[in-house]
Amino acid sequence: MAANQLDKKSEAWSALFSEPMSELVKRYTASVSFDQRLWRADIEGSLAHAQMLAAQGIIGGDDLAAIRAGMAQIAEEIEAGRFEWKLDLEDVHLNIEARLTQLVGDAGKRLHTGRSRNDQVATDVRLWLRAEIDTLAPLLRQMQMALVEVADGNVDTILPGFTHMQVAQPVSFAHHLLAYVEMFARDEERLADVRRRVNRLPLGAAALAGTSYPLDRENVAQALGFEGVCQNSLDAVSDRDFAIEFSAFASITMMHVSRLAEEIVLWMSQNFGFIDLADRYCTGSSIMPQKRNPDVAELARGKSGRVLGHLMGLLTLMKGQPLTYNKDNQEDKEPLFDTVDTLRDTLRIMAEMVGGITVKKEAMERAALKGYATATDLADYLVKRGLPFRDAHEVVAHAVKLAIQQGVDLSALPLATLQGFHAAIGEDVFEVLSLRGSLNARNVLGGTAPEQVRLQLARHRARLG
Repeated sequence: MAANQLDKKSEAWSALFSEPMSELVKRYTASVSFDQRLWRADIEGSLAHAQMLAAQGIIGGDDLAAIRAGMAQIAEEIEAGRFEWKLDLEDVHLNIEARLTQLVGDAGKRLHTGRSRNDQVATDVRLWLRAEIDTLAPLLRQMQMALVEVADGNVDTILPGFTHMQVAQPVSFAHHLLAYVEMFARDEERLADVRRRVNRLPLGAAALAGTSYPLDRENVAQALGFEGVCQNSLDAVSDRDFAIEFSAFASITMMHVSRLAEEIVLWMSQNFGFIDLADRYCTGSSIMPQKRNPDVAELARGKSGRVLGHLMGLLTLMKGQPLTYNKDNQEDKEPLFDTVDTLRDTLRIMAEMVGGITVKKEAMERAALKGYATATDLADYLVKRGLPFRDAHEVVAHAVKLAIQQGVDLSALPLATLQGFHAAIGEDVFEVLSLRGSLNARNVLGGTAPEQVRLQLARHRARLG
């Protein structure tokens, strides 16, 4: 077969086919428009494979040298934008192999000895995803640090804590932000765990059954930095669990992003007025000149649905596939690529936006006074004076009912009025009913007392370096 015959897709397989592929099928089945982003991984994997073939005496030293030189030129052409990606060659693998054969002749043809595109693409995607994971991990840490920095200046800032979107109890705004730090810290742990399972080598499984050539798969794994080798050839070429697991991690992370984005949207609205965002993260209105819209937060919230959808798509893609490789698996790349791109861009812009938040402390504290947020503190006060909690709960409910009728906070009720609900109430009750008193009282590990929040801030700073 001549060196340029790989340029004809119908001849890339064998002489079996008696007619060329139709143009419609060619366009429908080609993946080079999107999988060309795997080119670095494809070259890296091919070079490790070639080195091993030479070490095992399967190809000669001259072939290895020619392959290395050819791949170096191909990499230079791609980086310079001079490489011609051909639809006829379907994917990134055949495009690179065809160009290599053009450049170095028979040595290029020998490169595919002992492998199939089935194990080749599985290796390429794992190599590519591993590199992307290593760029995402620092972004997760930047997201956490941005939250820590805002929290550090707001340990004593009082925010109304909500349950059911009703004012519940006062909390430190820093404590609230550190809840998101905990979420993103778990995401960081999940990502590290996913990486271990991504980092296993399929190459050497060939089409599905292994190969008759004496390959040294462990040598290739070591050369490529893989932690292990896929142990079953059938599973090696058909497994996409690693992509699904990464998408699950990304979906959970984007869900956390979306929750934070939702709160930012609420906090910035006039009805809350708890924060302001820098102008560079807002947009205006084409008709209403007064508007400052939190579009970045809204888009982050919206893009979470996109990433969750990709996870569902990948699960659905794999659920009906028999062993081993099927053409369906070509559809794994676009959702995976888009998931990585969306997560990367979202983490970067959200971290920057959080760093530009202006906190309106007085507005937060005023809001905390509107919902009888210290009612539980009054109940706890009575429990410490001997009442069963359920009885204390009932007493305080009556006090809150009166305060609502009079349109005042519990702390504004006269002592005599409060004592009318229970004689155990003394003058010290007003410290208990204050927002700051409520905050300071929750001095338990994981609680919202400023002393505890500062300990958590120190822990996160030490962890994040």
